[in-house]
Amino acid sequence: MYGISTTCALAALLLLAVARADHHEHHEHQGSDHSHEGELSCHSLSPPNADFAFALYKNFNAKTAAGKNIFYSPLGISTALAMLATGAGGDTHSQLFSTLGYGGMSQLKVNEAYEHLFHMLSHSQKNQVLDVGNGVAVRTGFDPLEKFLKDIKHFYSGEIFKVDFSNPAEAAAEINSFIASKTQDKIKDMVKDLDPTLAMVLINYVYFRGQWEKPFNSNLTRKADFHVDDSTKVQVDMMERMGRYDYYQDLDNHTSVILLPYKGNTSMMIVLPDEGKMQEVEGSINKEYIRHWHNKLRRMSVTLHMPKFSISAEASLASTLKELGITNAFTDAADFSGISEKIRLKVGKVSHKAVLSVDETGTEAAATTVLEIMPMSLPDTMLLNRPFLVFILEHSGKSILFMGKISNPTA
Repeated sequence: MYGISTTCALAALLLLAVARADHHEHHEHQGSDHSHEGELSCHSLSPPNADFAFALYKNFNAKTAAGKNIFYSPLGISTALAMLATGAGGDTHSQLFSTLGYGGMSQLKVNEAYEHLFHMLSHSQKNQVLDVGNGVAVRTGFDPLEKFLKDIKHFYSGEIFKVDFSNPAEAAAEINSFIASKTQDKIKDMVKDLDPTLAMVLINYVYFRGQWEKPFNSNLTRKADFHVDDSTKVQVDMMERMGRYDYYQDLDNHTSVILLPYKGNTSMMIVLPDEGKMQEVEGSINKEYIRHWHNKLRRMSVTLHMPKFSISAEASLASTLKELGITNAFTDAADFSGISEKIRLKVGKVSHKAVLSVDETGTEAAATTVLEIMPMSLPDTMLLNRPFLVFILEHSGKSILFMGKISNPTA
């Protein structure tokens, strides 16, 4: 019997470009000492991060052509923007926090929540690999404020290294090497065409590799049609497994939902809209739906037909972030006085890439064979032969690690 391993990797980049080299007045920023309120559970980040995740989805979806996949890491993007906010002041900071949904929290409270989250995720390693981290590539000769660097290292586990942006090809190679090493070579050549006037690049990465708690048997995998839309179909390797799954048919919201647990604290939730109902589901879906479905799931016998697939999605996020309310950061009005008091900075580019593959990756030891007692009644069938939504959920931190829409598993 073959196990199924899902490998997901992401690198989200924020590039801060130098706008003008003139003096910038200093704004006070919160100290990096721990507040007593701040041994705060990372769960306070979960609701705003989920709202931001769905705001991103709706923006991406409006710009994505029919039949194209959407896939990204909400946690990665939120983390990168929270890290950027540690160096922001004035309206620039307000816009970042308002868009992220952190308006009622201090920067220190958010920093400490992320510190707690990273600590928790680093202990979620049994039977899975989950690496969430950050890096800062700083221009040789540019010295950000010590407090900014200290906060990035302390709260965001950031690795800081110097690069020579005046040699863009060499700088890109160094940054790409860092990203590839953190994503097990799943993401290479992420950075191209670096501006030689850059001051720094903020890097966030999320890398996940997990094995299904209930592996599929590769002997049952067959060629099958997947209907990308009414007029397009593609051939996929369709896996099959009959077993006991947490499953729910939401008749009111025209969806079937199944939870596929990984070994560890992580699960893949698959949401299959009824035929012709994808747009309706996408128009209304939010974090309350995820909670509702999670609460309604019941252990049932299900025959699951699921395609093997490997997809990659890339996006430039600047226009999306501006449309969601983060505008100042990209203009000469940007206030990043918490990064440098002497040099004015603005965000030049925000790039994001996510990779997801679901495939057979070798034999499972006999000890991992799953025996399930099946009831005599006929199982429900869930056939993933048309576009579906996917969420990879980390349960200890209540985080959406990755999410998207699989419109074409062969793309």
